[in-house]
Amino acid sequence: MWIADKYIDYVKEQTAAHPGQSWDQMLLGFKLNKLRTKVLPKKGISKGYQKLESMMMSFVADSLGRPDRYVWGNIFSPCEIIGCFGLNTLSIECLSCYFSGYHLEDFFIDYAQNTGIAPTLCSYHKTFVGAIDSGAVPVPEYAVTTSLSCDGNLNTFRYLEKKKGVPFTFLDVPYRDDEASVNYLAEQLKEFASGLGRRFGKPFDEEKLKRAIRIENETRKELMRFFKLQSERYYPGELISHLYMMMGMHLLIGTQEFLDLIRFMIKDIENYPKFDGKKILWIHLLPFYQETLQSYFNSNRKYQIIASDIIIDSMEEMDETRPFHALSKKIIRNLYNGSYSHKAEMVEHLADTLHPDAVIQFCHWGCKQSSGGSLLLKEKLQEREIPMLILDGDGIDKRNSHDGQIKTRLEAFLEMLETGDEAETVGKGGAGDMRQTAEEEQERAC
Repeated sequence: MWIADKYIDYVKEQTAAHPGQSWDQMLLGFKLNKLRTKVLPKKGISKGYQKLESMMMSFVADSLGRPDRYVWGNIFSPCEIIGCFGLNTLSIECLSCYFSGYHLEDFFIDYAQNTGIAPTLCSYHKTFVGAIDSGAVPVPEYAVTTSLSCDGNLNTFRYLEKKKGVPFTFLDVPYRDDEASVNYLAEQLKEFASGLGRRFGKPFDEEKLKRAIRIENETRKELMRFFKLQSERYYPGELISHLYMMMGMHLLIGTQEFLDLIRFMIKDIENYPKFDGKKILWIHLLPFYQETLQSYFNSNRKYQIIASDIIIDSMEEMDETRPFHALSKKIIRNLYNGSYSHKAEMVEHLADTLHPDAVIQFCHWGCKQSSGGSLLLKEKLQEREIPMLILDGDGIDKRNSHDGQIKTRLEAFLEMLETGDEAETVGKGGAGDMRQTAEEEQERAC
């Protein structure tokens, strides 16, 4: 794709030189990539993942082309409510990934830090703040964020409101899972829906929300069916394919379009052969750009990521008859809310369902909860005799991920998996000691 690479380089140069004048070129690139995924889908990956990429590229390109028809959010914002008004939700984390497609993350991060943003802020947020502060990206009419998972959300959205005048709603998500907490968040969601109606001049239709929840329940069931099939069959995709799936489950969940895609993938995967390699359950963010990880997990018959916890971070069926309470419970019971032991238990349940050969957790630089709780999860998985590798790096800023270290540790871990079947018969110095050494290295690294 020589022409595409040249255009990416051109947009980066133009943005760095004249950020306030580069949006039209960036938007054109998004639209051309939308066309490319429809006409010339990636070779070597399954039809399902081709359709998924095309869907997400179209969603972002179409949304960005109409700034009056979308709102900003974080990845856990209630897109179901927003969709009832015919609006799309664009999460700032996902948009940062798309800006990274132009190799602009370093420019935007440096721009944000040079204007006073703390270096310790999550790189997804710094990328987005730099994009807005530099004038490279236009702003919408409204935004919404939750306190879920990332403690940088509120500060980022407050900053954008102050600097660019984008009003936002903050949804305060309780840690505790009890009736009072559910009612507390449900009332906030009702007020959010009413506020959107007043702002955009449309009445809220609760029946639309109930329908979205019905579709969401069915989508989650079908996705688990797909994950189980993906643990049995070789279904070629790329590291970024799982990132697109995560985006779909948080930005398009509750839509018939996304449900139809998952059903297509279930039918499509049945045309692929049995998978005899090692099945990997991925935890937390996916550094889609990382070369070593790409070499091992992009359409590889030996190693296949069968699911990621951040794709299906809420697993319970929702009560459509009480839609606001259902959404409230979904958000509160998200595995990224509350104590890390809650997350560890849900990942343990996911592992019991999908039977992975190993778990890999990526500790994103600047994300305290992913690094701080990784050893607790490891202890849980040890009880199931599931090997776990903890990798450190950055989900978006390439400068914070060291390929040599990732390559060394990943290859040692995969070698352990290949010899693990012989662990019981190998004496001292064999696979059993290798596993212990790998675990000690992980503990020192985190």
